[in-house]
This record gives sequence, structure tokens and C-alpha cells, in this order.
Amino acid sequence: MTITDIHPAAATADEISERVFALTLAGAEAMSIYLGDRLGWYDALAAGGAVTPAELAGRTGTDERYAREWLEQQAVCGLLLAHDEPDGRRFELAPGAAEALTDETSLAYLGALPRLIVAAAGVMPQLLDAYRTGGGVSWHDLGEDAREAQAAVNRPWFEHQLAPALAGVAGVHDVLSRPGARILDVGCGAGWSSIALARAYPSAVVVGVDIDEPSIEMARRATAEAGLADRVTFLAADAASLEENAYDAAFAFECVHDMARPVEVLAEVRRAVRSDGVVVVMDEAVGEEFSAPGNELERFMYACSIFICLPDGRSSGPSAGTGTVMRPGILRGYAAEAGFDDVEVLPIEDFSFFRFYRLV
Repeated sequence: MTITDIHPAAATADEISERVFALTLAGAEAMSIYLGDRLGWYDALAAGGAVTPAELAGRTGTDERYAREWLEQQAVCGLLLAHDEPDGRRFELAPGAAEALTDETSLAYLGALPRLIVAAAGVMPQLLDAYRTGGGVSWHDLGEDAREAQAAVNRPWFEHQLAPALAGVAGVHDVLSRPGARILDVGCGAGWSSIALARAYPSAVVVGVDIDEPSIEMARRATAEAGLADRVTFLAADAASLEENAYDAAFAFECVHDMARPVEVLAEVRRAVRSDGVVVVMDEAVGEEFSAPGNELERFMYACSIFICLPDGRSSGPSAGTGTVMRPGILRGYAAEAGFDDVEVLPIEDFSFFRFYRLV
């Protein structure tokens, strides 16, 4: 029995200690995945098959002694297979591990996820200060690791699942299929959602807007590589710059909970979309109500909130201080204040960690 199987009030000190040890071990192993990700070790293993430490170090321009320790650790924790051969011990990725850790197009890919942990650890002094003073730590302060992790983890879902998901919602699909439809992607980040929308609706033009300039640069590079720069453009700007009645549809993918002033942004989006258009918000599929103990999804979302999303949202004021755990009732309240009449949950299921809402 683990601590998650019983109510905390009934847990013994030994059971709590076991839980702390297991969590610390999991965190350390997540950081070891970060090493393999950033040093190119997983990619080298996936491309070249079984290697000795010397071969891995030679292929990646890294130190052999560190490579050996990491390879042994990865085998001990079950991510690599180890084989003793005449020329020395060789290590290889199992097929499932190769897909999950290196294939950025796979829905199973989570190789970049540990970058979020490292991003938060890198700003821990600022986070401690924010928790004492009520300040914040911005997305910009969290840096490249956080920015790239979110983009990489969401990318395959946008690339493979967004088009069929939207096609299954007639009221949304019909608007997006209008000849020359103009689609707004608010909080577009690295642009994978904008690219997916443009591919799904080839007669549409897409405008992505985000206040994080490095993300916009990432989006522009990805769009150029995709050959879609003629139909997808990006602006480093806030919602106040949006043109009135200029869009047939607007999307906000996993960003409303990060906004310091979500009501004001949603009001600007409502103003920018034509009266016969659609506004869709995709955000975390957390429970309708708070409940403790919670499931793994709730635990993960609260972890993201305390280290990343809530401090980011409070990094500029005044702030609503939403946090990652934006339950449906919270969004309904924001939408009502922004001038929308209703919020409906769209029939899109099993889309990673997310729920889709239409604001009307």
C-alpha cells in the first residue's frame, strides 16, 4: 500500500517517509532524463543502437566517465538495456523508450517534460522571494527550458489530433472552413497550434499573438520550415492591439490560466471576433471541484501551478492569480465578466491533459 491508497490522516510516519523518498527519487531520475535530453545522449542512442560509454561520448562530444555513470544509472532505473559483450558493456534504448524520449512527433513523447522541473529549480531563489512578498516570476525569467518544454510536449497533439478534434465539432468546423477565414491564435507560444490550424484549413489565414518575444521567434522559424509563412503570421503583442471584428474565429490554447488579466484579454478577443464567429479556449482538464487527496492529473497541475503558472501570472499586476488549476466555474466567471453569455464544454475527449470550451 502506498500513501496514495489511504487518507493522509491515517498514514503513519514510516509511510510518509517512504512517500518522500519515492518522490525524491522520481525527481532525481527526471533530472537524469534532462541530462540525456540536453546532452544529445538519447538521440545518439536512438540513432546508433547499442553503444559503449566511449562510443557515446565520442558521438556526442561529452566526457566518457560521466557518460558511463549516466548509462549505468539509466539501465538501473529501467530506461536502458545493458549487455555485457567481449568488447565491453553496451547500452541501448528499448523501442518504447526511444519513442517516448526522442520522437517529438509521437503522442507518447515526453522527453522534454523534465525541462519544466529544471526551469523551476533554476529560479528557486526568485520563487521563494515571490512566495514571501506576493510577487511573481515571469515566463521570460523561467527561460528556454520552460518555453521549449511546453512547446515540445504539446506539439504532437496539435500536429496529429487538433484537426480531427475540430472537424468533429460542426459549429466550429463550419466557421473555420469559410473561404478566406481569418483565425486568431491568442497566446500562440512557439506556434505549433497556429501551424496545425493552417494545415487543417488550407483556405484560412492565421494570426498568432503572444507577449513572449522568444516564443514568437520560435514560431516564425517553425512556420518558415513548414512552408506556411504566406498564411501564418505572428505578432509579439498583447490583446489590446487586436483589430475589432477582424476574425472569424479565435483560439486560446493553454494560456488563459497564465494571464494576469484574463477578463480583459477575453473581452478584447470577443471584440476582435465577428458576431457570427467562434471563440474556443483549451485549458487543463481539471476537476469541477476541489477534492483531496487528488488523482495524478490534479497533483501534476498543482505542481505546475505552484512553480510555474501562478508565479508567472502574478509577475505583472494587477493579477487575477488564477494558476494552472482553472476549474470550469472559474472560466465561466471570467467569460461572463468579459461579456460572453455562456460557456459550453465541447465534445472533444482524450486530448492529452486538456478540455475544450466554446465561449458564446
